[in-house]
Amino acid sequence: MAREYDLVIFDWDGTLMDSETKIVRCFQLAAEDANVSYPGDEAIRNIIGLGMAEAMAAIYPGENPETHSAVIEAYREHFLFRDQTEMPLFPGVPEGLSALIEDGYRLAVATGKARRGLDRVLEDSPLQHLFHSTRCADETRSKPHPLMIEEIISETGAAPERTIMVGDSVFDLEMARNAGVDSLAVSYGVQPCERLASYQPLGCMASFSDVCEWFR
Repeated sequence: MAREYDLVIFDWDGTLMDSETKIVRCFQLAAEDANVSYPGDEAIRNIIGLGMAEAMAAIYPGENPETHSAVIEAYREHFLFRDQTEMPLFPGVPEGLSALIEDGYRLAVATGKARRGLDRVLEDSPLQHLFHSTRCADETRSKPHPLMIEEIISETGAAPERTIMVGDSVFDLEMARNAGVDSLAVSYGVQPCERLASYQPLGCMASFSDVCEWFR
């Protein structure tokens, strides 16, 4: 049977990399540094995937832009340089992505991370050369706006009907819907299948190995 898709776009945090613990920890430290109240771990989990400006608007809606900037700068300092919390790739990710490429798929990343943050983790991972295209929230529009996907499709020359988005949050799936492409959800990240189901992904996978098997 012919492949249904040519281009597979992956979210990063919670889909390829287990970074939830570090993200939560760095927001805790950033709130302390910026002298603002910490909104709680669950509030932080709920904004993983958004760009930083959108995340600040969600967790600190009553604060002024200067406070938002202070939290963002403190977060980036901890995430990039000071905090040493490990961020492992989920089991099977390097092998699974390589197998998808061998099967003829082109791969891309659409992430709420800043370019500096994505480049840093790519440099420290074995995945750096596997992606045809990557987009970050600070160089285009944040999820769930469709522009990330639209730019990746334009860069790779893929057809929207042969493109699929894989992610662990409602922001990923809503972005896919807004871009007119299919989506596949994963439940091992920050949000459960029950929450993701309303965006009608084609499936909800319990492991990255299940993701790869779905494509086969």
